[in-house]
Amino acid sequence: MEIEEESRATQYTTLTAGPDFRHELEIRRSRFITVLRRASDEKAARSLVSELRREFHDARHHCSAFVIGADRMIQRSSDDGEPSGTAGIPMLEALIKRESEPGVTDLSDVAAVVVRYFGGILLGAGGLVRAYSESVSAALELAPLVQRRRLRLCAIEVAHADAGRLENELRNAGYVMADTGYEARHAVLRIALADEAQEIADAHARVAALTAGGSILRPEGTEWIDVRG
Repeated sequence: MEIEEESRATQYTTLTAGPDFRHELEIRRSRFITVLRRASDEKAARSLVSELRREFHDARHHCSAFVIGADRMIQRSSDDGEPSGTAGIPMLEALIKRESEPGVTDLSDVAAVVVRYFGGILLGAGGLVRAYSESVSAALELAPLVQRRRLRLCAIEVAHADAGRLENELRNAGYVMADTGYEARHAVLRIALADEAQEIADAHARVAALTAGGSILRPEGTEWIDVRG
């Protein structure tokens, strides 16, 4: 995916790619079922709400919040029938205030839905705010997260027989390998580098040394890549 020109962020935290993450709390007999989904656009986020309305069709509320984009420019929430401001906004705040490390709040591309089954005991406005906020926060504490970085892709053409060795040596040197493709005459290794002049220069030198000058890096633009959990 090509990076959007208006994005100022070079990295952010999101859910690890995979199935939706679920977590449930019981608060004064009410069940709060939180479902988190990695969502790169509003359509994916809103589809989670629709799917859970069908799955939990007998639940009283399906409240939601989501944050989308590297710069977190898209932020939406819904109380879905709960008193105004007691569900969606606390859920959204739990998403945007979640720290990936001390002082760093960069969670994005995440949709959260809290399905509530009313247990017969009124929680009051303050109780609802705490319950919905806690439901999302507790789920995020347990959910698998990953750092997503904007990296510069570079391709390296090598002989088929040398591709495996070169890939292993680059991995061992700490480089992020994007993919390896095998074409008729050669293999093409793609590595992802921080978009910084010195790192790119160092990678050029490393590849030249590992291939005895037989291969060079060919720039191929930038891409968002998951780099670590």
